[in-house]
Order: sequence, then C-alpha cells, then structure tokens
Amino acid sequence: MAPLDAGRAAADYWIRTTSLGGNDWQDATLHSGVMALYKASTDTKYRDYSLSWANRYNFALKSSQSNPHFADHQAAGQPYLDLYEDNPEPRRRTAIVKEIEATIATGRTDYWWWVDALHMALPIFARLNRMHYGDRLYRYTRERLWNNGLWWRDSRFVGRNVYWSRGNGWAIAALTKVLQVLPPDSPHRAGYLNDFRQMAARLAQVQRADGFWNVNLGDPSNYPGPETSGTAFFTYGLAWGVRAGVLSAATYRPVAMKGWDGMVRVALQPSGRLGYVQGVGQQPSDHQPVGRNDTSSFGVGAFLLAASEVAKL
Repeated sequence: MAPLDAGRAAADYWIRTTSLGGNDWQDATLHSGVMALYKASTDTKYRDYSLSWANRYNFALKSSQSNPHFADHQAAGQPYLDLYEDNPEPRRRTAIVKEIEATIATGRTDYWWWVDALHMALPIFARLNRMHYGDRLYRYTRERLWNNGLWWRDSRFVGRNVYWSRGNGWAIAALTKVLQVLPPDSPHRAGYLNDFRQMAARLAQVQRADGFWNVNLGDPSNYPGPETSGTAFFTYGLAWGVRAGVLSAATYRPVAMKGWDGMVRVALQPSGRLGYVQGVGQQPSDHQPVGRNDTSSFGVGAFLLAASEVAKL
C-alpha cells in the first residue's frame, strides 16, 4: 500500500468512527498529523476536519491556574499554526502567540521537566521565531534527561535502563519539526542536528527484526512486543532526515522503510484501524499488554506524520 493511501485509510477510519476530541495534547498530535497529510495529499477534507476541530475551540488553548504555561496545553498551537499558514486569519494564531510571550515573560526555564514536553512546545517556539528562549527551555531538559543519544522520561528514571519508546518518540519528533523550520544560519541549528543524529544512530541499533521498536529501548525483554506510537515517530524522524540529506540514505533509509513496512503489515488493519498503540502513560509497564486493537488519537497522528514523510521518499 502506498504511504499516502495508508495514511488516508488511518485518517478516514478515525474521522468516520470518532467524534471531534478536545484541544489537549492527544488531539493536538492527531491534528498535527492530519495537517501533514493534507499538505502531502492536497486533499482539503483533511484540512477541513482540522479546521472544524479548531473552530470548536475558537483556536483557544487549555489552561490551568495551578500549572500555568504547561507544555501539554500549548500543543494545540501546532495545528493552529498549520491552519494559519494555510489561511493567515489573525485569530488562528492569537492565543498561542499570547501564551508563548507570557511564558517568556516569566523568565523561568524549568517548565519542561518531562521529555514529552519537547514535542508539545519546542516546535512552536521555533515557528514563532522565539528560539532564543525555547533553546533555554530545551537545555534545561537536556541537562537532566539526555543520556548518550536517548532520553529518560523524567527524573524518576535517571540512571535506570528504562528509555521509554514513546518518550523518545516525542523527542525525535520535536527535533525533526524544529530542524524543518530553523534557518541554516541559526546559532542553534548545529546543536539540534547533532542531537538528532545521535538519536538516529542509537535508534538504528535497537530496532526490532519486524521493523518496530520495543516500549523499552534499553531492554528488549521489558514488556516486549510491537508498539506503534514510538515506531511511527521514529519512522517520521528518520524518513525526514534521509529526505533532507542530514542522515545517510544508505544507512537510515532501510531503517525508516523497515519501520514503515512493519506498521503497515502488522498495525494497520484492513478497516483503517491502527492498532498496537500503547495507551496514555509514562513508562513501558503502562497499559500492558499492548494489543492489536489498542489505538489512540496521538498514535494515529504519529502514523500520519510518518506516512507524509515516507511518501516523500
């Protein structure tokens, strides 16, 4: 099955069987993938689906008085900015610009204490040309959770051989999205590119024979089995790296294609339902065992990102 056909099948199944979700990180990730599919396919029904979702919330963000400037609540800004680029109506970016400026105004750099936050918010700083501050937030996270090309999910796992697949998936997706928009002369680009390449090298070493990655990249015996969300993010990042010429095609194209082929062969059902997606969690043991029918909005979003990049290869 051609990559865009597989993406369409997964997106159409989700649209057909699921009501519009919330403006939270799960559905923000879904719509990031839907908008990528729209750009790759030029099929306006996908843009219109994301637009109906954004209009449902009037392009607003979730908020929390007890946890202000929370990265998960900023994630919806990514598909909002995609929709703004498609049609620069000011209200489509007003809320996310206001929130990012308010985050910067606090002067704090300790907001991103868990690795997922990198994907939820860092690409927004890059797209709004606020990397002077976004990089400070990234460095706070990196100093605490980065270990030789892989990431611990949060401080509870530091020093342990637990490198959660989706947590690392969030990280490589963040790096991929940032590198797509950073200008060549950005003082930050070399550092992100180096981290991206280190991640790619480690990921290639621990890919499963069937193309998937296990939920614990450090220990294949720790809840082993196919898992789609991490695999989709890794495939997305590696495919983009090859296409952009920042990764060796000879080395990494086979890795990306093996991941893609595994997902299409095992996880994507004839109906379009995407399975083997680990549920909301923080570590390999959450929502186990991961089964054929286990799916989620963020898993579909990751798969659509992968489909859109693999199609360009």
